[in-house]
Amino acid sequence: MRIESTPLKDCFIIHDTVFGDERGYFFESFNQKRFFEQTGADISFVQDNQSKSSYGVLRGLHFQTGEHTQAKLVRVLKGVVLDVVVDLRKDSPSFGQSFSIELSEENHKQFFVPRGFAHGFVVLSEEAVFFYKCDNYYHKASEQGIIYNDPYLHIDWKISEADAILSEKDKVLPTFHHIKDSLNFSL
Repeated sequence: MRIESTPLKDCFIIHDTVFGDERGYFFESFNQKRFFEQTGADISFVQDNQSKSSYGVLRGLHFQTGEHTQAKLVRVLKGVVLDVVVDLRKDSPSFGQSFSIELSEENHKQFFVPRGFAHGFVVLSEEAVFFYKCDNYYHKASEQGIIYNDPYLHIDWKISEADAILSEKDKVLPTFHHIKDSLNFSL
């Protein structure tokens, strides 16, 4: 496991060591002790989630608030996605900044998203299976979001707006400027 920092404080790209031969491959997808040693993040995951989506499906940008905020460790089991986060922690040097990374079944990269971030992804392949671990349980009443095409965030989703497939809920999310004063996340 090799950990790479990103421009956003406390977000990490995880490069796993993949052992392959004519039978296929093997890799250790998470080791809590090694993760803590390399990042300082003391995480205990309590919930795993998986979704299957087709090209253009855009899920996000979502986050949970209060005692229900979540850190996530995300990866792609099949296909290719563009994974995107926005730092919502007011006292962070990267507050209001976004970061994106392509995750795929081929590159085996994982992405650690700490608490206090909005998160979303878009499917760039014909189909994708997306998997993520959370350190807190889903709580519907605590879920909020930011509209994916917020002009302030300047996120390049790598697909045209015409190809984006969103849920009705995600089509009406507020802008970053609309919610930024109500955010109470901290480092």
